Amino acid sequence: MRYAIYYTPGRDHPLTRAAERWLGRSAFENEARIPLAAGSFSAAEIAFHTAAARRYGFHATLKAPFRLAESKSEGELIAALARFASSRAPFVVERMALAQLDGFFALVPAVASRQLDELAQDVVVAFEPFRAPLTSDEIERRNPDSLTPSQLKNLHKWGYPYVFEEFRFHMTLTGRVPAAEAPRMKAAIEASFGPLLLEPLEFGSLALFVEPEAGAPFHVKSFHAIGEERERKFA
Repeated sequence: MRYAIYYTPGRDHPLTRAAERWLGRSAFENEARIPLAAGSFSAAEIAFHTAAARRYGFHATLKAPFRLAESKSEGELIAALARFASSRAPFVVERMALAQLDGFFALVPAVASRQLDELAQDVVVAFEPFRAPLTSDEIERRNPDSLTPSQLKNLHKWGYPYVFEEFRFHMTLTGRVPAAEAPRMKAAIEASFGPLLLEPLEFGSLALFVEPEAGAPFHVKSFHAIGEERERKFA
């Protein structure tokens, strides 16, 4: 079993609902849905291109998936995340943008956000005591020979290469899309999400996702409003 601390809007947020229709899965309800055709892509093509993103659910990584340290319990992790969320203040990113990163499409902030970078850094540090050390197999799965020295250092110290100066907030919408198909995919995503891509996005929540067993879909275990003493749990 692995846990991860992700950002995702609330269950009923319009962006969440649009992303669930696009990915063909709800991480809150932990159920797959029939994919929809979009743009010039058939439903089957959309299902193919979103397969990798579908397993993780609509999210942005703050603390990458980790096994729980032997000295910690799931209850302690949920309680710590509730305390952490309640101690923060919500903030707004004025506009998100659609981008292609290393071949895959994702939503990213249209302009850099210091508050977002600080939140990501603080999550990495605050929840490090809950992370079990990486095994040699887990390190190898990150393909360490392809990492920069900074990324390799992060992997060994923090369990994930892309933290701190290597961090780039993104909410993944597809797997890697061939260059020849990228313009069509961009048009399909824009058609599916419409004006939601242009609206401000409030960062007012954190979620604990869980992967019950290797290869299983991740789903929301608990959802925490930032700045409020409120917690919601999901089976």
